Amino acid sequence: MTATPTVSRAKEFREQLANRILVADGAMGTMLYAKGVFINRCFDELNLSSPQMVREIHEAYVKAGAEILETNTFGATRPRLSPFGLIEKLRDINTAGVRIAREAAKEQAFVAGAIGPLGIRLSPIGPTSHEEARAAFREQAQALYDSGVDLFVCETFYDIHEVEQAVRAIRDVAGDEIVVVASITIDDDGKMRGMDVETYTQALNDIPCDVVGINCSVGPKTTLETIERMMRHTTKPVSAMPNAGLPVRVEGRQIYMATPEYFSQYTRRFLWAGVKIVGGCCGTTPEHIKEIRSEVRSLQPGQKKLNITVEEPEAKLKALPAVPMAEKSQLGAKLASGQFVSFVEILPPRGVDASKEIEGARMCKQAGIDCINVPDGPRASARLSAQVTCQKMQAEAGIETVLHFACRDRNILGIQSELLGAHSVGVRNLICITGDPPRMGTYPDATAVFDVDAIGLSNIVTNLNRGLDIGGNPMGSQTALVLGVGANPGAINLDEELRRFEWKVKAGAEYVVTQPVFDLDLLEAFMKKVEHFKIPFIAGIWPLTSYRNAEFMVNELRVPVPEHFMERMRQCDNADKARAEGVKIAQEMVQRCRPLVAGVQLSAPFGRYQMAIEVAEAIGPR
Repeated sequence: MTATPTVSRAKEFREQLANRILVADGAMGTMLYAKGVFINRCFDELNLSSPQMVREIHEAYVKAGAEILETNTFGATRPRLSPFGLIEKLRDINTAGVRIAREAAKEQAFVAGAIGPLGIRLSPIGPTSHEEARAAFREQAQALYDSGVDLFVCETFYDIHEVEQAVRAIRDVAGDEIVVVASITIDDDGKMRGMDVETYTQALNDIPCDVVGINCSVGPKTTLETIERMMRHTTKPVSAMPNAGLPVRVEGRQIYMATPEYFSQYTRRFLWAGVKIVGGCCGTTPEHIKEIRSEVRSLQPGQKKLNITVEEPEAKLKALPAVPMAEKSQLGAKLASGQFVSFVEILPPRGVDASKEIEGARMCKQAGIDCINVPDGPRASARLSAQVTCQKMQAEAGIETVLHFACRDRNILGIQSELLGAHSVGVRNLICITGDPPRMGTYPDATAVFDVDAIGLSNIVTNLNRGLDIGGNPMGSQTALVLGVGANPGAINLDEELRRFEWKVKAGAEYVVTQPVFDLDLLEAFMKKVEHFKIPFIAGIWPLTSYRNAEFMVNELRVPVPEHFMERMRQCDNADKARAEGVKIAQEMVQRCRPLVAGVQLSAPFGRYQMAIEVAEAIGPR
């Protein structure tokens, strides 16, 4: 019995793919195995005999945040079904797979027709001709297409010729309208059956698919490294759906060791690299997809981002003239006059006692530091309110502050209220950031808000500075907040970083603070690309404390550190020498970048304020 074909959302999916990152689901086989289905069963046939079991897995992925559900049809081709005596049920299995996925997806997710390898070798290695393979794929593709899939995913292919036949079979059936993802699997050295990355990427470019990618394989690390190389040789969108590491056999069961938290760390790197579809393969579960979804939402809350602009002529007439930057704050005046400025970053305390932090602020003031920069819940940690910390420092240490303001914890109503409050208590300098996702902190299950990202937040601040609320309605008064934003000159996906930087400037940014900089060439190149914006740059400077700290910068924060700096830290044989060398390197960076930038932001690692002050000595007379 076949189901009535549903209407495909192929056009809508293509539009979504062009504008944002999409989250795919995780493993089907892993979940079925966990439910007690023996590995010698035909998992695809469960669409007929146990549809509720399959539906529950799909529903769990939707609940976790998956926006693409792959049908349980990976092996539903004639060669794969033949050993089970199920050839006559081929169409029913594929049709049921689409129906079950659609029932679970409703309007919350797209349905992808999953097609895997045939499990037989193609010529010249095997006896199956390319034409025979294409015919087998065409038979499955027709059943999936007739049932109304929104896109196709050809996955886990290890033969470039076989994936080509699968894609061409889909085009024979569905034409050019529908999106086709061609995803291969690789060895632990990034190669595919001896082919290097450049060769098979070019081959994928020549296949009539819309998206190229990697799935399964050996885990997130190798997948990331390979995708970063693929990105240099393709202009097509890229997908990443790796295994949860390599499986380990424990008491007769295959256990995948990569935790959802570990997996999510690589998700952020996939997104930085420019991946457009991210999900999981073998060993991944709804918990993995939940973490992936959280990362995507934190780095790209664009699908919920509000367009906080005022376009109506009537509203524009009601807007107040913005207060000039020089009149907003002492920092604003210094930046407007071209005076070189210095910040020191001091984290809020974990409890209510801010005496140590206030004393650190006093030390910085005595050393001639211009402002204290106070992060807002760094690394998703629960600390004293950053705004309250700023108030106390200004009142008790007598030094101006810069408030980090994150989107993670506040909806658009809370954002507006707190910004108005910051102005009213004299905290006038901001750095608007999206914020670290909760999974990075000690409360990974906390709910993130992310109504807007740093760009939307900048729009809100700009409106408030013109006397308009988030709806463009006049408030009768206005804020005078100096609007700063962040930038990463060493971003892996530099084009995306430049694009977001341009949006931030158009949203009203008045100055920019960079991520820690160790490679001056990257900073110069970035500033050259955006020099037409004429915006002051504050360079982030981080005094390294140890060789391990340098490795953390490179491997975890993805901050490029030149090898000669790494070697200098490696040669330090005790903690004191390492810290002294870290200060020296930071001082050199201050001296080298001073002619390029409007100021520096100095970190005080692990609360060592004296290290930041020592680095500031390199600034010299101003």
